[in-house]
Amino acid sequence: MGRPYLALGDSYTIGEGVEPSGRWPTQLAAALRDIGVDVDDPTIIATTGWTTDELEAGIDADAPQGPFALVSLLIGVNDQYRGRSVDEYRPRFTALLQRALAFAGERAPRVLVLSIPDWGVTPYAVASGRDRVQVGQELDAYNAAAAAICAEHDVAFVDITDLSRQLGGERVMLAEDGLHPSAAMYTLWHQRAFEVTRVLWAEPTR
Repeated sequence: MGRPYLALGDSYTIGEGVEPSGRWPTQLAAALRDIGVDVDDPTIIATTGWTTDELEAGIDADAPQGPFALVSLLIGVNDQYRGRSVDEYRPRFTALLQRALAFAGERAPRVLVLSIPDWGVTPYAVASGRDRVQVGQELDAYNAAAAAICAEHDVAFVDITDLSRQLGGERVMLAEDGLHPSAAMYTLWHQRAFEVTRVLWAEPTR
């Protein structure tokens, strides 16, 4: 039995529309094992459509027992989708990051945050009639807030938003719904996360 990994989030963590093996946290765990890090496949607390407060409630309901060797967090797209301001997002994200740190035994090098991808580039967004420029601007504001909060807590922030903007409209990078990423896109995400995580794992924890 390996060391436990907790993945917190929404559809991007549960992998809406892909097989469990295609989820980016599952791919990340496999990549870590390939370099000799004995880590389990993730325990996932995530549901499609969850906002920050719904993730909080989901964590309360599942009551995971730490400490975990690795904790990842990717949350916020549904807050933005529902029209919440970045000022509403900031304290909710901070509270979730603090919980992630607690689950990791207050070891910042064992916590990883991914940026929110830009769903505005997808066929779903085109068909929705939403202002895709505004979507991108709002997500940039969310991600800037999350990155700053992570920096305050010495937590790694992995930016995958550029990947979503470069490739997120391509058919091969999308699940069948034309909105959520495919396993191929999640592979690119996990590769970014892996390069950061392998360095963090080599550092002494505190």
